[in-house]
Amino acid sequence: MVLTILVFLLILTVLVLIHEAGHFFVAKKLGIKVEEFGFGLPPRVFGIKKGETIYSINWLPIGGFVKLYGEDSAGSGKITNSKLQIPKKDESRAFFARPVWQRGLVVIAGVVMNFLLAVLIITYFFGVSGVQVPGDRVLVTDVVKDSPAHVGGLKKADQIVSVNDIKIKNSTQLVTITKQHLGEKVKLKIIREKEQKSIEIIPRKTYPSNEGPMGVSISSNVITQKYPLWEAPFVGLWEALKFSWLIVAGLAGVFYQILTSAQVPKGVAGPVGIAQLTGQFVAIGPLAVLSFVSLLSLNLAILNILPIPALDGGRLFFILIEAITGKKVSSKFESMAHAIGMAILLALIAFITLSDIIRLISGQPILPKP
Repeated sequence: MVLTILVFLLILTVLVLIHEAGHFFVAKKLGIKVEEFGFGLPPRVFGIKKGETIYSINWLPIGGFVKLYGEDSAGSGKITNSKLQIPKKDESRAFFARPVWQRGLVVIAGVVMNFLLAVLIITYFFGVSGVQVPGDRVLVTDVVKDSPAHVGGLKKADQIVSVNDIKIKNSTQLVTITKQHLGEKVKLKIIREKEQKSIEIIPRKTYPSNEGPMGVSISSNVITQKYPLWEAPFVGLWEALKFSWLIVAGLAGVFYQILTSAQVPKGVAGPVGIAQLTGQFVAIGPLAVLSFVSLLSLNLAILNILPIPALDGGRLFFILIEAITGKKVSSKFESMAHAIGMAILLALIAFITLSDIIRLISGQPILPKP
């Protein structure tokens, strides 16, 4: 339990710090003054000022933050957070005074960093450690006595090549074809001890639920897939894009179900559920934890880019409006929108967390084991 909590907090901190580092480095590169880069959340324990930026350690050791000069101001005058006056001569260093494209780059940089972290991890799997994927062979792992498979002569360790001359590439395909011919004689081509043979089986129409029509246990062989190091980054990028699309589609379904039924869909977890899932991956091993980090990083990137006030996507949305219309959105209106957005997000997190706790108390797994 202690290890799970520590790993969960470490993962959360790494993901948030990498996100904030994106904002930090792009702002620095563009010459925007960064007032503070903090590890953890305030109040501050101590800080060291290097140049014009304070690097701080804060009491709550979760995540981090970046404070940009003039981030919450719409022009000369008071800054909401620091309660300072921005001298006219310093406006060029303030976030609000920069062109829309620069502000847009700073805002989106955190999302890009989370996405790139996921790409980097996936690249490692495909280029260094290898990824286990189903092969194109279907193997018999067990044969039930007196079942159609046993009567027909099928044996353990046989490789099923085809059914009625249809080449079998995976176990799902075999199950599908078999169920299409219940009660009918089917011809199987198999490989046994490097020799190809043909046998005939009649899949039964009625069968025990734990045996299936033929009465065999089957599995696809597993192969380790690796790519050359020069190719692995492109594979990592493509896989990250595919996962991102699945996340977007999944989020759309989640929001729809919550809004229409006021229920949290199965497989959706808040902080409590993610912590529990972290424990499951910790039990599997370091590589499993690393793959989990890549998935969480992608989720964080996609969630943050959504055009919801209080998120990076919401801030980017207001910047895009300014770019299109040529006029800045009222700072008062934007601040109010972000406040409302934050309230809605906190309520949603609380709702999902309550669902996590109810499932946990009732003994139900919050998420299926990987």
